[in-house]
Amino acid sequence: MRCTVVGAGVSGLSCAARLLEEGHEVEVVSDRFSPDTVSDVAAAIWYPFLTAPAKRVEAWAVVTYSELERLAREAPDSGVVMRDGREYLREVVELPSWKDDIALFRVLEAVEIPQGYVFGWEFRAPVIEMHRYMPWLRSKVESMGGSFRQAFVSDLSEVPGDIVINCVGLGARELCGDEEIRPSRGQVILLDQDPGIGHFDQQPESLTYTIPRSDVTVLGGTSQIGDWGLDIRAEDTEAILQKVEALWPDLDRSKIVGSAVGLRPSRTEVRLVAETISGRPVIHNYGHGGAGVTLSWGCADEVARLVAQS
Repeated sequence: MRCTVVGAGVSGLSCAARLLEEGHEVEVVSDRFSPDTVSDVAAAIWYPFLTAPAKRVEAWAVVTYSELERLAREAPDSGVVMRDGREYLREVVELPSWKDDIALFRVLEAVEIPQGYVFGWEFRAPVIEMHRYMPWLRSKVESMGGSFRQAFVSDLSEVPGDIVINCVGLGARELCGDEEIRPSRGQVILLDQDPGIGHFDQQPESLTYTIPRSDVTVLGGTSQIGDWGLDIRAEDTEAILQKVEALWPDLDRSKIVGSAVGLRPSRTEVRLVAETISGRPVIHNYGHGGAGVTLSWGCADEVARLVAQS
C-alpha cells in the first residue's frame, strides 16, 4: 500500500521504518524534520512515564525495550547505549510489572537510598542519544526506499496515499480538533560531568533525573501541563539543580554547558486507533506524553498490524 506518515518525530519515523519492512511504499510528510522536532530534545531513556492506558503502554514499552536493546548491541552508530539507573520513591510501592522483561532489575538496599526517600530499585535500560538517533532513523528509512517531503498538513483528507498514519503529536490539537492533547513543558540542563549511573524520581510533582550520555549528562526536569513556553527560565534551572543535588551531591554547577526546552504531547491516554476519513483509512498514533521513545517501536508494530488489517 502507499502509506503517508504525517509527522517526522520518533513516532513517525519508527512507523515509517516498520511499514517499509512490511513491503509498503512510504512517504513522510512534515513541516519540521530533525533537528527541529520535539523528539530531538528528548532526554531520552527508556522508561514508561506520564502516559496511559497502563496495559497497552506496558506491552508497547516491552516491545520497544527489546528493539532498543538489540540496536545497542548490533547498531552502535544508532546512538543507543545500555546504562544503569536508580529510581527513588518516597513510599513503598508495588514493583513495576515490566521488571521481569528487562536486562537487570533489583530492589535497592536501605543504605543506597538518599535522604528523603524510603524505597527504590536499580534497572538497566537503553539511553537514546537523540542527536544521533534521529538522523540514524531517517537514514534507515531512506535506505529502505522511504521518501520525505516538507509540507504543513492542515487537512488529513488532502494527504495523498492509500492510507494515512497520523503522528503529529501536539499538532493533533488543531489537525484533529483534539482538545485532550496538551503540552507538558520539559526543561533540561546539559552538564559536562558523568554521574556514573542515572538517578531518577519520576513522580510528576517532584520530577528529577540525571541521564548520562556519551557527550553530556542531561539533568531534569519539569512537567508543566498546559504551558507552551519555550524560553529557558532561570527559576526552573535553579529548581532542577536543587532537586538533582539532593540525589547527586557531587554535581558541579561550573560544568553546565547548555539548556533546552521541549513540549511533550500529553494526553489522558495514547490515541492509537484506526478510523475512516473521507473514505480512506487513517491510523492515529499520538499523545505519548513523556514516553514517545519508550513506546515508539511497540506502537509502530501496532500501526503495521492495523495497516495490514485495512
